[in-house]
Amino acid sequence: MRLAYLGTPDAAVPPLRAIADAGHEVALVVSRADKKRGRGGAMVPSPVKAAAIELGIPVTSRVADVLDAGVELGVVVAFGRLIKPEVLARVPMINVHFSLLPRWRGAAPVERAILAGDTETGVGIMRLEEGLDTGPLFAQERVPIGPDESADELRSRLVETGTRLLVATLSAPLGEPVPQAGEPTYATKIEPDELQIDWSRPAEEIHRLIRLGRAWTSFRGARLRVLRARWSPGSLLAPGQLDGARVGTGGGTIELIEVQPAGKAAQPVGAWLNGARLLPGDHLA
Repeated sequence: MRLAYLGTPDAAVPPLRAIADAGHEVALVVSRADKKRGRGGAMVPSPVKAAAIELGIPVTSRVADVLDAGVELGVVVAFGRLIKPEVLARVPMINVHFSLLPRWRGAAPVERAILAGDTETGVGIMRLEEGLDTGPLFAQERVPIGPDESADELRSRLVETGTRLLVATLSAPLGEPVPQAGEPTYATKIEPDELQIDWSRPAEEIHRLIRLGRAWTSFRGARLRVLRARWSPGSLLAPGQLDGARVGTGGGTIELIEVQPAGKAAQPVGAWLNGARLLPGDHLA
């Protein structure tokens, strides 16, 4: 098929490479405009744009350019922008979405599934509509969520599954999609204030937040990111109280495994404790 591809982050690169390797003609890639990065302010392309350039595929940041590309279908993966109805009316599009629709429609389905304590999620290939992830499904596959699996680890597995499912879907005529069935839930973007750890919450809930990879707390007035941890149900510690690598919560104990102090690299908790030299009364705020 002659396709347009719309995507932006790292997660959208493997599907692009896979459909090109499968013999489809990707006539145009649409991705985010270059952004300034680093101290020098150099303009840096999105991961999808960089991959498209490597593959020799024309790239644009304007969605409307697909109207003049002579494509049969648009493929959308983690694009991050709404596509106007007038474009959808002229170019049919399918979307690879990382959840079991209609659960977790929206921007952060992987993170919201983890925060909710879901034990499974999945990937769906749906027809793109004007509504937010409301389109009917051409294919769907379930994926279990490990109890300690991080968002990055889960996303990597979902990308692998979604890439395979996309190639299989495009290998034959699309056919008639099946409407979504079930109660919709919405995966709103993770806001920065949601990532601060509240040690008065139950340990299991805090552990889910830590699995997102960006959770933080404070120690002696400085920010401390908690990158990996485990939890257990019992505790004699007050919320935030430190006993070596163990931290009290509102119910249960968090055991720190990997942390990142402000301005420093990620490190095992033992290395951090050696440098911190805990004093009586030290706690995480």
